[in-house]
Amino acid sequence: MIGVTVLGATGSIGVSTLDVIARHPDRFRVVALTANTQVDRMYEQCLSFKPEFAVMADDNAAQQLADRLKQAGSETGVLSGVENLEKVASLPQTDYVMAAIVGAAGLLPALAAARTGKRILLANKEALVMSGQLFMDEVSKNKAELLPIDSEHNAIFQCMPENFANGLDGVGVNRILLTASGGPFRTMPLSDLKHVTPEQACNHPNWDMGRKISVDSATMMNKGLEVIEACWLFNTTADHIEVVLHPQSVIHSMVAYADGSVLAQLGNPDMRTPIAHAMSWPERMESGVESLNIFDIARLDFEKPDFDRFPCLRLAFEAVNAGGTASAILNAANEVAVQAFLDGNLSFLGISEVIETVLGEVTGHEASSLEIILADDASARESAQRCIAVPGRSAI
Repeated sequence: MIGVTVLGATGSIGVSTLDVIARHPDRFRVVALTANTQVDRMYEQCLSFKPEFAVMADDNAAQQLADRLKQAGSETGVLSGVENLEKVASLPQTDYVMAAIVGAAGLLPALAAARTGKRILLANKEALVMSGQLFMDEVSKNKAELLPIDSEHNAIFQCMPENFANGLDGVGVNRILLTASGGPFRTMPLSDLKHVTPEQACNHPNWDMGRKISVDSATMMNKGLEVIEACWLFNTTADHIEVVLHPQSVIHSMVAYADGSVLAQLGNPDMRTPIAHAMSWPERMESGVESLNIFDIARLDFEKPDFDRFPCLRLAFEAVNAGGTASAILNAANEVAVQAFLDGNLSFLGISEVIETVLGEVTGHEASSLEIILADDASARESAQRCIAVPGRSAI
């Protein structure tokens, strides 16, 4: 039996992961589940999957969960705090770690999994965005396995030759075509973007995601972060990555080869496909996703992204090309700005304005240690908060 720890179990990726696990009870067992504050969902998951441990990042939520599980006769041990997220990611009985905590909060437990040689199913792109070289070095040094869960990166992985880590030029790969739906505002008049509400931004046309990631999709910062992540996952530079708007979300990404071939991975937009792929790799197993019926596809459209419409994508390319901690600064500013937008304290267009201001204010450094990365992350968050607090900046 393969032991699995799910970091971020109550989010959309975590729920999909547990759905896949439930389909293969003879193959996987849940060792630990973690969440932030969603006690009700975690309670139900603990009763269904009987993990050894449940970790709530919030202390009050942990106490509530512990009381309810005790009353139900559950033997699951309840822990709290960030340090215990790292603990359950590195337990000896854990073989696979689903890293699905949203944002910078997922970095340290994902690193803990890398340092203990786990198979890391990486759905937390911020881990690589913030600490790319450090993270990849830990994976290599400790003989961990790193398999991407984002549908785009998983598609690229499936289309790559086995030895891509040696460098794309050496294996005949010309470029990566990273697809993007364009989110809910791909065709909205630019003048209307200033009035966008959180509810509109979270209404993605194809995917069912959490609120933060949905906003990132609407601004296309999500795609920018994926460009940065792809650079580290596939040992390449942003010059070899082209973002392609594909509103149907049927082709999840493509890889172009020197001989003129372009390999693509297609499928219905359901995260259980990449999750099942990574959990069973190099084999294949049933995921619960209906097979794509190509006869139902009326058309496949492709467009170039417009940086005027999606300035966050431009900022991400600038950050990865700048190197050092610029990507960590970008990510931190984005997290603060998106939360302010969701809270009604910043306009939709203000998200990119805040990020660009922070990138201009906070000096990046060589990302040579975790301490330096986290210090610049903190500086970027402080800068973003100051920027948002400017009178007249934020009202929707």
